[in-house]
Formats: sequence, C-alpha cells, structure tokens
Amino acid sequence: MTASRVLVLNSGSSSVKYQLLDMADRSRLASGLVERIGEEASRLVHEPLAGPGAAGGRREQVGPIADHGAALKAVAAELAADGMGLDSPELAAVGHRVVHGGTRFTEPTVIDDEVLAEIRNLIPLAPLHNPANVTGIEVARTLRADIPQVAVFDTAFHSTMPEYVARYAIDAATADAYSIRRYGFHGTSHAYVSRATARLLGRPVEDVNVIVLHLGNGASASAVRGGVCVETSMGLTPLEGLVMGTRSGDLDPAVVFHLARVAGFSVDEIDSLLNKKSGLLGMCGDNDMREVLRRAGEGDEAASLAFAAYVHRLKKYIGAYSAVLGRVDAVTFTAGVGENAHQVREAALDGLAGLGLSLDPEANAVRSGEPRLISARGARVAVAVVPTDEELEIATQAYALVTQ
Repeated sequence: MTASRVLVLNSGSSSVKYQLLDMADRSRLASGLVERIGEEASRLVHEPLAGPGAAGGRREQVGPIADHGAALKAVAAELAADGMGLDSPELAAVGHRVVHGGTRFTEPTVIDDEVLAEIRNLIPLAPLHNPANVTGIEVARTLRADIPQVAVFDTAFHSTMPEYVARYAIDAATADAYSIRRYGFHGTSHAYVSRATARLLGRPVEDVNVIVLHLGNGASASAVRGGVCVETSMGLTPLEGLVMGTRSGDLDPAVVFHLARVAGFSVDEIDSLLNKKSGLLGMCGDNDMREVLRRAGEGDEAASLAFAAYVHRLKKYIGAYSAVLGRVDAVTFTAGVGENAHQVREAALDGLAGLGLSLDPEANAVRSGEPRLISARGARVAVAVVPTDEELEIATQAYALVTQ
C-alpha cells in the first residue's frame, strides 16, 4: 500500500485547524477545528468527508481541552473513529503551516531538531504565530515520530522578490542586524491562486502575469510574473499594505512617534492599536465586511467612509502592481471578502478601464464556489474569482517533498 495521505495542521495560539487529504486524487477525507484551547468550554468540530464516518456527518464536542497536546490527541481520536487514525500506514506526512520562515526557509522543509530550533529563533519576527506553530510541530512529532513532518512557510513564496523590493530604505547595518526587510505573508494562498488563475485561462503558468488580491480579515496583494512573486503588500509583519479588518495597513511611520510623544502611548499600546483596533474596525466599529456593506447601504457615514478607504487602497495597489508587472493578464480576487463580496470587486475596479479592467455585472453578481471569470467580454485583462485552498497547497508541497 502506497502512503498518500497528508494531515495538514494550522496551529494558532488557542486553536488547531486541520484537514486530512489523500494526494492520490487530491481528495479531502476529513476536516475540523479545535478552538478555545485551555478553556473550560473548548470546542472540537470534526467533519468526516469520506469513509464510514461520513454517513454520520459533522460531530461536535464541548469541554475542557487543556493544551495543544490534548487537542491533537482529540483530533487523532476523531480520525481513528472514522478509520483514518494517525497510526494508519497510509499517512505519508504531516504538513504544518508556519507563518514566518525568515530568509533561511524559502521552500518546504522536512523538520528535524535543527530546523525546529531555527523556527524558534524566528519567534521575534512573528511573536503571535510562530510559538503556536512550534507547539503544533512538537506535539505532532511525539504522536508520529516515524513519518516526515514538513514545514510550509507563509513567507516562502515571496522570497523571490528582488532585493531592491525586499529592502527598506533604512541604515543597512541596522537592517541586517535585526533582520528588518519585507517578507510578505499569505504565501501559500498567493502561490495556489496564481497557478489556479493560469489554469483558468488555459495558459502555462510561466506565461501569465497576475495580480492576486487575498481579501479576508487580513488582506494582501501580490504581483506574480510567470509564477514568481516580484512584489507583495505585507512587509516585515502582516501590518503593512491594504486596509484590513483590524489592521491599519500603510501609514506614515511618524504616527508611531507622535502617539508616543504626544499621546503618551507605550509600544505595546501602539502595537495593539494598529493591529487590533484599526482598519475597518477602527474606522467604523465593524471588521466584518458584510456588516460594513449593510451599514453603508443604509447610509451610515462611518461605514461608508471605511468602505471608501478600503477600496481606495485596493485601487492604489492594482495600479502600482500594473506598473510593476508592465503587462497584466489577470486580476484575481480570493479569500472570504474577495470571493463573496461582489460590491468590493465592483468598487475596486470601477474607473480602471484605462488599465484594461472591466467587469461583467451579471457574472460578478453570481456566488459560486468554483473558479470563474467575471470580466466583460473583450476586456484586455481578465478578472477572476478563485477560491483559495491553502490546505491543499500545503499538502501538495509536503507530499511532493517527501515523495521526491
């Protein structure tokens, strides 16, 4: 029996998302989520999608789950109940989402003690994410020490940016001493969506230039030339770039000095303000785009202003990345907002006919879980909606690595 299954783990500070995939046919066997780890009301939702457990449908349990070790053991028990336990000889690898790979990790990597130590060393660059990623890896290694554990890094796809793009214009010695540069994030999504866009156009990925707009609560844009990222909107951290649900995106760095000197804010207070209390939430009190659109539709001025700022920033990046690429074959929307909010797509492209961008209003209004074109007939640049699939991308990269 050829081992072809990959368990994908995305470990957060108090949660674990997971999917079990069979790479023989790229099918999903099960998926689930453990949330509120460490609380009395921890919650595990498990959904078997194939095998004998699928007939019973989704299962849910609520109760204390002490830590990530207990969480992964609970996940293993659920999978075992469906005949797909972690002890299965069909399991080829465990693929881990790791947010920050720094400059060292630019491709999927089999995890050993040295690699794990290096991921720990990168915690100062991603203090909210890498510690949880490390915990997930440590626990999974104890559960199946005999199979490869593979780290797939959010930053890796953007490591191809030219040095003049990745560098900030600050003192070079200081930048080098403290690893200050633009890394970019959402890389697995941008990689998957850019390739999927080429397939949708029926062209080799090497021949397609695409602007990918990953619009969720966190949001980022990338310019991809022939399958290679040449620019992205997030930087040293996920704070830079587009207006997001709770993050400010681009702003004058002197705002930080002003808040410290004039308002007396501490570094931690400024960090919290810009990452957790800004963006749509800061401007109108809601970070859910559905609520922002509803309120704007009812004439709410704060929501209308927040929406206008969100869309304006998108237009700026579409225009900038059109200049960076020189030739754009497609602009692709993905993630929760990008896939579902037709108003955002319409507003972002309004007035950009000079760049070859125009929508088919009827196609844009259709909601679908399938990749699709929504550009007007005859438009010079295709506009696409491609549902992202980061778990499949992680599984694909992990499986390719362990079967080389």
